[in-house]
Amino acid sequence: DVELIVNGGFSPLTGFMDEAAYKSVVESMELPDGLIFGLPVVFDTDSEDLQPGMTVLLKDGDLPIATVEFTDKFIPNKPLECLKCYGTSEIEHPGALMVATERGRYYMGGKITGLNTPVRDFPCKTPAEVRATLPEDKDVVAFQCRNPVHRAHYELFTRALDDERVDKDAVVLVHPTCGPTQADDIPGDVRYKTYVVLKEETENPRTFWEYLPYSMHMAGPREAIQHMMIRKNFGCTHFIIGRDMAGSKSSVTGEDYYGAYDAQDCARENVERLGVTPVPTLNLVYTEEEGYITADEAEEKGLSIKKLSGTKFREMLRGGEDIPEWFAFKSVVSVLRENN
Repeated sequence: DVELIVNGGFSPLTGFMDEAAYKSVVESMELPDGLIFGLPVVFDTDSEDLQPGMTVLLKDGDLPIATVEFTDKFIPNKPLECLKCYGTSEIEHPGALMVATERGRYYMGGKITGLNTPVRDFPCKTPAEVRATLPEDKDVVAFQCRNPVHRAHYELFTRALDDERVDKDAVVLVHPTCGPTQADDIPGDVRYKTYVVLKEETENPRTFWEYLPYSMHMAGPREAIQHMMIRKNFGCTHFIIGRDMAGSKSSVTGEDYYGAYDAQDCARENVERLGVTPVPTLNLVYTEEEGYITADEAEEKGLSIKKLSGTKFREMLRGGEDIPEWFAFKSVVSVLRENN
């Protein structure tokens, strides 16, 4: 969060939200000035000693990252925050669990001054640096992901360029989140390695690859808004939204917290306020006869659909079995096996 505040990824934020901004975002999904904002960005602490007026140094190990000049200190309404932002206050939701058990008793607002950028295994360019690499006169379609890109994903974001909402010379910015996601996801450094080899394997001139230092909240519709706002700061005009984007299931019942199209609907309702056009993903399936086509077309033609679940894929990966090339790229499979 500090890095995205400093580099402009969370623009117009210049620091951690104060109480007024926090309440406004939680209750109305907007900053006090009316600008849409998906999720609160806060500094949390259990310290009784930290007080408004103090300035503290934030470090990553021994590396100074930023200073924070605190402006206020307040006790947040965490149940309301979870209910409004995650759609539930149940701690079976990973975001609600994080708010309830990992965040401190107090939140503090404060202005941030950047000093250094965290050192990572994967490069994270600033919004200005990314914008400088993108064509100025073309639509830029952002694709967000938190997992390795397999064949179906690649088909989704390359075919998005054919969407009627997108200009014919548009490009795709594949912009994965490489920070912490869910506990059972593949680590960020390994994900990054899969993106590097896939970029080399595909060599697509209409596809740009960059990496985002963002920690997923699995907040469904609210997170879709957050991602669109971030990608707008990175120079994107369009944003691909898939089924159940940033969705989460109860760790107890396994039930989905959001409907499959809740994120798409929320984005569509707020498109004017965001200034970014949502591009819904196609529902693609793989058929023996015609490769990847839409599910409706496959059903209409009576074609043979092939499926491979994520669970089965991971079992085959661990077991050293051959992974069908219609499902995954060879280069990606090699990296995953080397780091399994």
